[in-house]
Parts: sequence; structure tokens; C-alpha cells
Amino acid sequence: MRHYVIDTNALLSFVTDRSPAQQAVMTTVFEQVAAARAAVLCPQNVIAEFVYVMDTVYRQPKPLIKSIIADFISLPGVTTIEKPDLKEVLSLWPELIDDFGDAIVAASAASIKGAVVIPSTAGSCAP
Repeated sequence: MRHYVIDTNALLSFVTDRSPAQQAVMTTVFEQVAAARAAVLCPQNVIAEFVYVMDTVYRQPKPLIKSIIADFISLPGVTTIEKPDLKEVLSLWPELIDDFGDAIVAASAASIKGAVVIPSTAGSCAP
């Protein structure tokens, strides 16, 4: 089974029309999850960033954002990652990965053998 660690931008693209190409990638990923051929792992900071962007940029009502998150984390095959290895995060940030949130995502993926990060740019992910 393939394991994907999701990035905030990938999750945003899935629920909005901000990147149709990345939305298509995410649709394929979630089809694999629904068929039990893949799992999506989501660091908690991704959820926090998602809430912030949906609230402040997309100006979506908080009850809707809450519903989206509840639906997402209740999907079979979706698991949240609650405790990143902060030593691994700091070994990546800021020298190798400039964005702290992205360093958490990368460190989370590094802790799971064979995990692939669903990146923030649609063109570089092939599920």
C-alpha cells in the first residue's frame, strides 16, 4: 500500500478550484484511498494552515471549514500525524527547507518507510 503525506496546498486544491491540475492529482489519490490501495497521512499543522487559509483567504464560514475537516479526517485511509519528530524537522529547517510547515511535512514523510509527499505544486506529483 502506498502512503502519501499531504501538504496544505494539495488539500486546498482538492476542496477549491485554485489548481485544477492538482485537484485532479488529489482526486486520483483519494480514489486509490477509497479502493484501499493507498493511505493519506496528514500532519496536524496542515489542518491548522488549511483552517487559516480557508478562513482568511477564502473567507469561508467556520462551520463549513469544520465540516470539511471532520469529513476529511473521518475518511477511511486518512490518518492524522500528531507528533512530528522535531529533531528531524530542525535538521531540515531552514537550511534545506525554508518553510517550517513544509519541513514538518517532509519530516513526517521521512518517518514512514516509502511515504511520498503530495507536494504543493501539481506538476511534480504522480500518484
